This record gives sequence, structure tokens and C-alpha cells, in this order.
Amino acid sequence: MDPDEDPRHTAEREIREELAISPKFHDGFGDQPLFLSVTQTRGEESHIDVTLWFVLMGDRTQELCIDEREARSVEWLAIDDPAVWVKRRLDPQMHRFLSKLTTALMT
Repeated sequence: MDPDEDPRHTAEREIREELAISPKFHDGFGDQPLFLSVTQTRGEESHIDVTLWFVLMGDRTQELCIDEREARSVEWLAIDDPAVWVKRRLDPQMHRFLSKLTTALMT
């Protein structure tokens, strides 16, 4: 987040910058975070990383243009196949977010 930036604007801006798509918050969840995680990072400049997890809508047919300074690759993953998520190197809290998301979608 930039100083004094609203986290919702940060999420939208980062997606535009890193994937070159225009995000839209999911109608069912609105623009509030579904999940919050707190993780101690490793390494020389270790810090506590606080992450707000928003739910946005995407179109699997839309081409994603990766900012290679930010990521090596990007792909769409189905939320109804958790085994696919486990095999990827993702945020260590992704499984918790996915569980909360799938539970919320079922209600």
C-alpha cells in the first residue's frame, strides 16, 4: 500500500499494474476483505506481513499480461479443486483463504 491509500484501491491498482486487467470486486462479497492474515517473514529484513484478502471477479478467457518484475508466472486455478492449489508455491495462508472462500460461497 502507498501511504494513506485505501486498501481497496491498493487491490485494484496492484491488479491493474501486475496483470494489466481491470478488476471488479465480487458482487457477493463487496469491497471488504474476506480474510486477514498475519505472517512473520524470513530472511535478513524479516518483518510482519499483514495481508487483506479481497475477492474479485475475473474472466478466464481474459489475457493476463504479467509484470515480470513482480512474478514469474500466473495462471487461473479452479476453486473447486483444492488439490491443484496444494501443488503450487503460493502464499502459506492460501489454503485458509480458499477454505473460507468456498465455505462462504456455499452459504
